[in-house]
Amino acid sequence: MHTHHMTRRQTSTALVWACLVLGSLSTTATAQTAFPTKPITLVVTYPPGGGADGMARLIAPKMGEALGQSVVIENKPGASGQIGASAVAKATPDGYTLMLDASSFAVNPALYPKLPYDSLKAFKPIGVVALFPNVVLVNANFPAKNIAELTAAAQKSKDAVSYASSGNGSAQHLAGALFESAAKVDMVHVPYKGGGPALNDVIGGQVPLFFGNLASTLQHVQSGKLKALAVTSAKRSAILPEVPTLAESGLKGAEIYEWNAVFAPANTPDAVVNKLAVAFQYALDSPEVKARIAQLGGDIQKSSPEQSKKFLEQQITLWGRVIKERNITTE
Repeated sequence: MHTHHMTRRQTSTALVWACLVLGSLSTTATAQTAFPTKPITLVVTYPPGGGADGMARLIAPKMGEALGQSVVIENKPGASGQIGASAVAKATPDGYTLMLDASSFAVNPALYPKLPYDSLKAFKPIGVVALFPNVVLVNANFPAKNIAELTAAAQKSKDAVSYASSGNGSAQHLAGALFESAAKVDMVHVPYKGGGPALNDVIGGQVPLFFGNLASTLQHVQSGKLKALAVTSAKRSAILPEVPTLAESGLKGAEIYEWNAVFAPANTPDAVVNKLAVAFQYALDSPEVKARIAQLGGDIQKSSPEQSKKFLEQQITLWGRVIKERNITTE
């Protein structure tokens, strides 16, 4: 009986101490543990209906589920993502304003020397959603059946092979430029106003070559309108298993991915960033998200904010080098 009584007394003393300690904790810490207490805005730097928007709408409900608050999407398109990014860079760094951007985030610093923010210093990455490889595609009647034959054709003369893109400085343009750099060839870049018209002309045979994303071009490969010569990922794609990688085709150093990542403004407290990162990983673990990304040919990234930051730094360095080497401008 006596010992039982002691334990009870010790317990009550411990409880009193606990209350005192908790009471003395600064209100900011309590506010952080309480995060979030209201809905979160996820700014998408591209228009509704596009790839980035699709990814945001896929993960937002799951992140909301994990956080116990809704994640509301707000599209702020324009200037290759700069308009949305500027707004988020200036937002209060409390975790209630986030950004979902695309691979252009890593391209913009070299393409636009006067960016209104410092890409690496203005944001804290929460995580990278997935990596989507490109496919090296040629018109069905183009004679090259593999990368070696394509490279040989391009080596004949400076303007022997041309490739289409959705515009100067676009993902397809840069993929072509990195390919030229790795294969040591010079090709003719034919910019279009948008990916749709570019792809149509490659299917129609006006331009032979296109570096497209897997999701939007898969149907044309399956129907035989386009030939897939290689995928630009480190390993083969589960949805095009018979197509070799560029490395397998003898072309090293030309891994190309399109991706989406989620960011918070730079001074967001670490405790909040970590809470968001946990919710983000929860979203990536959900069966619906996994299934959709697999369907699009993507590779889900399980990465911490630190690993995501390293990946983004590598991407900024890579595209900075390609843009400088190939003298790429948006003009």
